[in-house]
Amino acid sequence: MKRVLKLLVTFVLIISIGMVGTGCGSKNNNKKVLNVYNWGDYIDESVLEEFEKEYGIKVIYDNFATNEEMYIKIKSGGTSYDVAFPSDYMIEKMIKEGLLQKIDYNNIENYKYISDNLKKLDFDPTSEYSVPYFWGTVGILYNKTMVKEPVDSWNILWDSKYKGKILMIDSQRDSIGVALKKLGYSMNSTDPKQLEEAKSELMKQKPLVLSYVGDEGKDMMIGEEAAMSVVWSGDAVYTMSENENLAYAIPKEGTNYWFDSVVIPKTSKHKKEAELFINFLCRPEIAQKNAEYVGYSTPNKETMKKLDPKLVKNKALYPNEELMKNSEVFRDLGDSIKLYDTIWTEVKSK
Repeated sequence: MKRVLKLLVTFVLIISIGMVGTGCGSKNNNKKVLNVYNWGDYIDESVLEEFEKEYGIKVIYDNFATNEEMYIKIKSGGTSYDVAFPSDYMIEKMIKEGLLQKIDYNNIENYKYISDNLKKLDFDPTSEYSVPYFWGTVGILYNKTMVKEPVDSWNILWDSKYKGKILMIDSQRDSIGVALKKLGYSMNSTDPKQLEEAKSELMKQKPLVLSYVGDEGKDMMIGEEAAMSVVWSGDAVYTMSENENLAYAIPKEGTNYWFDSVVIPKTSKHKKEAELFINFLCRPEIAQKNAEYVGYSTPNKETMKKLDPKLVKNKALYPNEELMKNSEVFRDLGDSIKLYDTIWTEVKSK
């Protein structure tokens, strides 16, 4: 969905020799192949090399920029990725549409290292189709020298004294979700009346907004061009490391609590190798490499013991239960997503 470091790299990364483009074919004679489809810059490349060396399996690695891009490519059936990394609501949608295979957890011995409270979540309630890879939150990144009052509510994004100093995230689910939470509604609301109220809030806020941003928002906050920005937690951790005046807050009304997980598409032709790879990713020292490289929160409880204690104590990365109160995971909205499309188009165009 998102993400700091993912969006730093937008080009396709080709790991294998002789492969270009689709990532789903091979000239490699009899050598086993694993086709992996992941967000940009969302894995430590040395992990792929280590897997290839240990198992003698060539990894063909492609990137996507959005869940929707990944979904369309897999649903079209023109490719046969063996492993993909969609987000929560998209996993739910893909399960409903029969696009994923059940995982044989007997082959994922290292699944035992995944924290129990991060299993059997609503998007995969029986934990049959997905293994958590990273998780995080959405919150407010703010400059302590510009914002003197407590940042504990989404309401501050509507404070007129910050006119021209507010950055909103250029994401319809997240921005509409912020407005819904401000109003006390669910971020997964499909109620037309509630969504109309959320649109009104965003229209009221628009004159205060400096810009709707993606990856460039990080540099703007580091450069102190804005006082506040709605960001994903990984972006927050990165930008705070670049400017000590920045801080991150999760509003008391609650926020989005998101997951990216590993799945096996129905079209996979190498399920055995896919499960071997997933098990490899769950190995604590491998998950540590990825957590330190990517910068997001690991779901692996053994890996957490290996990380720098400063990272684990960082509440932007690992918020406590109190901070997460009222937070929720995005759900698949079915046809109601069209309402979100319409609202976001109107907000951005007027």
